Amino acid sequence: MHICIAAVGKLKEKYLIQGVNEYTKRLSAYAKIEIIEVADEKTSERASELEEEQVKQREGERLLAKIPHDAYVIALAIEGKMRSSEQFAARLDELATYGKSKIVFVIGGSLGLSKQVMARANEALSFSKMTFPHQLMRLILLEQIYRAFRINRGEPYHK
Repeated sequence: MHICIAAVGKLKEKYLIQGVNEYTKRLSAYAKIEIIEVADEKTSERASELEEEQVKQREGERLLAKIPHDAYVIALAIEGKMRSSEQFAARLDELATYGKSKIVFVIGGSLGLSKQVMARANEALSFSKMTFPHQLMRLILLEQIYRAFRINRGEPYHK
C-alpha cells in the first residue's frame, strides 16, 4: 500500500518534525509513506470571506496538482465522518481489500480545504469537532495510520 499525506504548509517546529519523522520511520515497515507539502498563502487576520475563499482555492489548486488521478482521496475536514481507531483500521483494511493501493490524505491550511478539493475527495474524515492546528494534524494522522496497521496485524500497541 502507498499512503501519501498531501498538506498545506511546511513544518517548522522541531518537535513536530521529530514526531513526523518517527512515525514515518515506523510506518515504513507496513507501507510506502510519502509526504507532500505545498506552499501556504499568507492571510490577513482581517481577510474578508472572499479573500479567504481565494486563499483556499489557490492552496487547493496546489494540492490537486499533486494528487495522482488514480488515488483514493480522504480529506481531513471537521464535517467529515468520525471513526474510532478500530473503525479507521477496518476502513484502511477494506480499502486495501478493494484494491485501493494508493491512498492520499489531504490536510488543508489554517482556513481548511477548498470546495474543489472536497469535491475531489472520495470521503472526508474528522478526528474531532474541535479545530486542531494543521501542522499538528499531520502528526496525529500518522500516529493513527500506524495504530491502524498494528491493529490490523494483531500486533501489540493499541490499548
